[in-house]
Amino acid sequence: MRVLDRAGTATISTTRIRRLLGAAGRSVGAPTGEVTVLLTLDSEVRRLNRRFRGKDSPTDVLSFPDGAIAEPGARPRIGDIAISVPAARRNARRHGHSLRKEISHLLIHGLLHLLGYDHEVDGGEMNDVERLLRRRAGIA
Repeated sequence: MRVLDRAGTATISTTRIRRLLGAAGRSVGAPTGEVTVLLTLDSEVRRLNRRFRGKDSPTDVLSFPDGAIAEPGARPRIGDIAISVPAARRNARRHGHSLRKEISHLLIHGLLHLLGYDHEVDGGEMNDVERLLRRRAGIA
C-alpha cells in the first residue's frame, strides 16, 4: 500500500489506512493486492474527475481500478483511491463527525468501487455492504 498526502494533513495514519482497507477487503473476499491512496485537494480531484470521467467538478472520492494483470509471483494491483481532504472536511462537518471518520468512510467506499461495486446501478447492494463494513470497523 502506498499513501500520498498532497493535502499536507496528517489526518489519518498509513497504518490505520492499511488496517481499514485490509479488513474491509478480507470481509468481502477481495484478493490481496496493492492499493494507492491519494489524499489531496479539491483542485486535483476536480482535474482527475474531468480527465477520467468527463465531469468538470470536484467530488469527495474517486476510484480507479487497475485492471492490469500482475507479473507471476507479484501482488496484483487493485487500483487507486483519490480523496479530497477539503471535501471530506465539509462532509464531516455536515454529518457531525470527525475528519478521520469521514476519510475512513470514503476509503471503504472507494475500495468497494475498486472491487466492482457500483451504487448507481446495483439496487442498494453496495450501500448494504458499505454499512456492514463500517459497523465492523467501528465507524458506523
